[in-house]
Amino acid sequence: MTRYDMIERIGNTYITSNIEGGEYSYVLEAGSKAKLEQLVGHSINHFKLDIRFEDGEYVVLVETKQNFVDTDEKQLAEYLEEEKAVHAGKKVICILANTNNDKIKVWKSFVDDEHILEEETVLDTMEHYKSLFDLNKSNDREKVLRNTYALNELLHKKDIAEQLRSQFVGTVLLHIKDLVKKIGATRIDEELKKNINNSFALKSEKEIRAGIENTLSELLDGSDNKQKKIELLQRNVLTDQKVRALKKADWIEIIDYILMNIFKFIDTDSSEGQDILNLFFIAFNKYTGKADKNQAFTPDHITEFMCRITEVDRTKRVLDGTCGSASFLVQAMVKELDDCRRGNTEVEAKILQKKVKEENIFGIEVEEKVFGLSVTNMLIHGDGNSNIQLGSCFDHKAFIKQADPHIILMNPPYNAKPIGIPAKYKKDWGSSANGKEDPTKGLIFVRYFSDVIKEMNEDRIKNGKEVKLVKLAVLLPLACAIGTGKIITTEKEALLKDNTLEAVFSLPGEVFYPGASVCACCMLFTLGQPHVKPDGTTRSTFFGYCKDDGFVKRKNLGRVEQFDADGNSKWKAIEEEWLDLFERKASEDGKSAVEKVDAEAEWLCEAYMKTDYTKLTADDFQKTLNNYLAYLVKEGNVFEKDIESE
Repeated sequence: MTRYDMIERIGNTYITSNIEGGEYSYVLEAGSKAKLEQLVGHSINHFKLDIRFEDGEYVVLVETKQNFVDTDEKQLAEYLEEEKAVHAGKKVICILANTNNDKIKVWKSFVDDEHILEEETVLDTMEHYKSLFDLNKSNDREKVLRNTYALNELLHKKDIAEQLRSQFVGTVLLHIKDLVKKIGATRIDEELKKNINNSFALKSEKEIRAGIENTLSELLDGSDNKQKKIELLQRNVLTDQKVRALKKADWIEIIDYILMNIFKFIDTDSSEGQDILNLFFIAFNKYTGKADKNQAFTPDHITEFMCRITEVDRTKRVLDGTCGSASFLVQAMVKELDDCRRGNTEVEAKILQKKVKEENIFGIEVEEKVFGLSVTNMLIHGDGNSNIQLGSCFDHKAFIKQADPHIILMNPPYNAKPIGIPAKYKKDWGSSANGKEDPTKGLIFVRYFSDVIKEMNEDRIKNGKEVKLVKLAVLLPLACAIGTGKIITTEKEALLKDNTLEAVFSLPGEVFYPGASVCACCMLFTLGQPHVKPDGTTRSTFFGYCKDDGFVKRKNLGRVEQFDADGNSKWKAIEEEWLDLFERKASEDGKSAVEKVDAEAEWLCEAYMKTDYTKLTADDFQKTLNNYLAYLVKEGNVFEKDIESE
């Protein structure tokens, strides 16, 4: 980008006039080189900055190079030091920019690794750079997780019922976000807390609840089924007896805690902050739903992984037919909104983001209370107009066709009651058709969406259009992959007739901890493409052994991400390896396999993967012997006296 284009982009009305030889001179500004060195406190090597912009207390420094290198950062840091010496108190954005291409590197306040703004990849306007100082918040996953547990304990003391806490916290957080925005606060601190407390001190408990309801109403303005959503949020939260019993002091204590211990550590304007926000919501759901071992709240890193294998971007419409608290939809939306920023200015990105929110995210949820959670979750992430329907996916075929998805992400119920499943899918189930649980363990939901996409493609063919291929990633219990019983095999046959089984990933055994204890796998299908090719040969399927995701269990925190000695996420490295093996369809001992399978085969990596014996140790051998011996004792095949005699 040329210097002229840079000036036009940031704003030529803000260009500083103190120019010497076409550059901004700090020596000229200070009066002399000696005076500048006196202000800085040492001798200087560089003092002519390429371009300087100023608007009141805000300054943008731009140093241009044909192709900048790491050593140029030191030069930019010198200009920043001189800027602070000559114009103390300014809020400064520092930029290295190439003239040979559009590559830039941006820092806020300091030129170092800690203050680099990774998401700033496109040169933007002065107004945008000023907005980077609007609210001083940081992202801290560990603190948010720990404080979420403490918040749950606080609500327990306030006698807020477990089943209400997730949605209660969500609605209060929304109100806090709205208050901070209306106050125009630039940092989360004691002064802001005091201002909010003073405003609540003048209100009655009824007025506090009315304020929260008003916030929800404003956020849902223009939303589909707005009144129904408001009604559910009122019924599930605001009109609850225990919530109505909260005194003013209780409200202030809860709001103070969320403000200073949760909201303060989540920068919701960043992609990382959006991820932490989702992590907070999922974690809180786990704590409050721990009594129900059938609740399978999908971990944030798994939803992110599934978005990546289905290639979610801003051009894709995403559907979750059993959306629960909307974890998949939130993750997909965050991915798409982030993609909107890539290569675009803030103004351009906002236009694309509006389109994503209005046209790309679709969900269906059958349980009223969980539907309320999904609405709250989407609102927290800045989307009050999501296309989420209340009801069974089996009753919303027209909505699914209207959504016309490119990608389907799902974690369907594994123990759904057969009474809610259409009769045509149960005709060969025998007595299980009237049983207590779905004998397909959730596979029937995949079959249903496959059938809907098939109908849509038949209509496309009639209208002279090409078949549309849809990616579907689904979490299912291992029973669906291992099962060779008649019912599950029949479902597998039906799926492979019209669709391709692209991949199956064996996931960690306690992936849903502390919720459901079921062992799960992730299956990836391409709907609309038969598993058997036209020439009669079978397409290959990738199988990944993904039992170690770099997370460990911690008391009161659930499964927590681990980092290496350099502070790098272990999960991120593992994820990249999983994706690399999948994209290359590579077979690697102990990690993956590629096989041609049919409905009768096992759909798990463990059935085909070769063991990597080079990694086995004496400890592994001893552990296996110990486990086997413990099993024999438990089964009564060996007794302690037999062991002692040996």
